[in-house]
Amino acid sequence: MQRDVSSRIVLNVTDPADLIFAISVSGHYAANHERFTATLDGAPVGHTELKDVHGTRLHRVRSATGELVVEYSAEVFGSGDSATARDVDLLTYTRPSRYAESDALAPTAAAEFAGIDDAVSLLQSVSSWVGTRLSYVPGSSLPTDGALRTLLDRQGVCRDYAHLCTALLRSLGIPARLVAVYAPGLHPMDFHAVTEAWIDGAWHVVDATTLAPRSTLVRIATGRDAADTAFLNVMSGRATLIGVSVTATADALPDDDLMQLVSIS
Repeated sequence: MQRDVSSRIVLNVTDPADLIFAISVSGHYAANHERFTATLDGAPVGHTELKDVHGTRLHRVRSATGELVVEYSAEVFGSGDSATARDVDLLTYTRPSRYAESDALAPTAAAEFAGIDDAVSLLQSVSSWVGTRLSYVPGSSLPTDGALRTLLDRQGVCRDYAHLCTALLRSLGIPARLVAVYAPGLHPMDFHAVTEAWIDGAWHVVDATTLAPRSTLVRIATGRDAADTAFLNVMSGRATLIGVSVTATADALPDDDLMQLVSIS
């Protein structure tokens, strides 16, 4: 399968800023025709690439004041290398985190999923439960909202769905983490967030929004929650987001059988 992905981020930098972008496809893929550029008021700006333990490729840009435009594009063929896990990863992804408060949601998880012992059934049940109890409402949540707030509000966007799925699965003893992806078939197009759960020796995708075929997803960043996977972090200085545009296409958009386990690279 061929997928073509791109993104464009425009910032107004009002105080010299140290910026971290997570918009490149993961190191699990061998990307073709890949291009990352940064310009400030039309002039090229240097950047440094960093890679974390999960293969997330981060680009660090130190920018003076002005209009900063960061662009990325790549072609991805095939599925790439399989994502793996270490014992420390599984421990990390069973604990509560900032946006996935599995400890606070443990009573809810125990009550709603009592009697379901099979891990695959739990995965499917959690995805269905979240998908039927939340309404997808763009702009309905704040960047600081976590899984508990999402459940109380009963609405959110993809990262909110993913945080709630992640927290519930952790509450049930299943290691789970957040993954930022490019998502061919998504409408409206944007960066997308899904959950991955560790079952039967592999990471499997959970997307309670059902907005894009899971098999077409292209991994960008992987971590505990949105704190680890945001497409932009302002480490110092001040920068205001002016605009974001994302494209992701595939040469085929397969049907997504929600009863089947799906893994991505």
